[in-house]
Amino acid sequence: MSLRIVLAEDSALMRAGLVGLLERFGHTVVAAVGDADALRAAARAHRPDLVVTDVRMPPGYTDEGLRAAVELRATDPGAAVLVLSQYAATAYAAELLAPTGQAGVGYLLKDRIGEIADFADAVTRVAAGETVIDPDVVRQLLARQRVTDPLDRLTPREREVLGQMAEGRSNPSIARTLGVGDAAVAKHIGNIFMKLDLPAEDGHRRVLAVLTYLRS
Repeated sequence: MSLRIVLAEDSALMRAGLVGLLERFGHTVVAAVGDADALRAAARAHRPDLVVTDVRMPPGYTDEGLRAAVELRATDPGAAVLVLSQYAATAYAAELLAPTGQAGVGYLLKDRIGEIADFADAVTRVAAGETVIDPDVVRQLLARQRVTDPLDRLTPREREVLGQMAEGRSNPSIARTLGVGDAAVAKHIGNIFMKLDLPAEDGHRRVLAVLTYLRS
C-alpha cells in the first residue's frame, strides 16, 4: 500500500533520513517540515493518509509536535497520526491516544525500534486504522496515573530549578546558582511545564508551576 505522508522532524539529518526510508517503502512524502506550525499547515494543505511527527520541536522544544498532533486529531477524526520520538511525553500522550474516530494512531520511541521492518509495519498499520504503541509509553502512562503528587514526575534537577523559580529567581540567576548554562535552565523549565501539564497557550505557566510547588 502506497501512502501519502506528511513528516515533521526538527533535525534536518533525521528528516532527510526518514524521507528516504519512507520512499524506499514505496510511500510519497508530500511534505517534510521542521516545526509544528508548518506541520499544521501541511496537514491542512495535503490531507495526507498519515502524519509522522516528532514530539519536541521549535520554538520551545518541549511538546509542540505532540500538541499539534492532538489538535489535528481533534479537528479531523479521520487523521491517522504516528508519533516518533525519543521521549514519552505523557502530558499529552493520553489525549493523543484517546479514541476520536476510526483513524489509526501510534506512538513509537526511536531508540526502541530494533528493525527497519518494524517501523515500516507500524506505518502501514497506523494508516490502516490500527493503534500501535510502544510498551514503554504504556508503562509511563500507567505510572503517571498512579502519581498523587505532580512534583513526583520531576527529576531532582527539575525540582531544584523549580525551587529556584519559587524564590523569584530569573533564568540567568538560576543558571549562575546551579552552575549551568541558560539553555540548560530553559530546557529544564520546559520539561517542568510539560510534566506539570501546563499548556503552552497559558501565559502564566511560570506562576502556575510555582503555585504547584508551594502547594506540595
